[in-house]
Amino acid sequence: MSFESLIDKVKQAESALEAKERETGADWRQFKASWQAAWTPGRIVSIGLVSGFLVGKAEPAKRMVRGSGALQMVSALAGLFAGGSAQAAAGHAEHAADNAQQTAAAVSPDAALTQPPSGQPMHTPEALRNAGML
Repeated sequence: MSFESLIDKVKQAESALEAKERETGADWRQFKASWQAAWTPGRIVSIGLVSGFLVGKAEPAKRMVRGSGALQMVSALAGLFAGGSAQAAAGHAEHAADNAQQTAAAVSPDAALTQPPSGQPMHTPEALRNAGML
């Protein structure tokens, strides 16, 4: 291919590009005119009402997520679950202590003598010393 034919191809591409630019400009002007004609006062008011309603509906959700209300609710629920877990752990510990006392009584007859009367916890220093735990 000769140099002259390459120059002709470039000129042809440039003129095609300019034609497309003119066509795009005309399309843009047509779109802009029809867009402005579509914005009648009734449509502007109705779009404003709809967007205001949507923003009003979304605002409480934003406050709940953003504000301290959600943080307070989460901390209150965490405290509630922690209190329940602590109470359950205390119940398990009491049951384990009862089992340990029964096992100690079965293994050593002297341990039965050092146990406090039923219903009283065995956590005083004297009771622990008598049981050989201190």
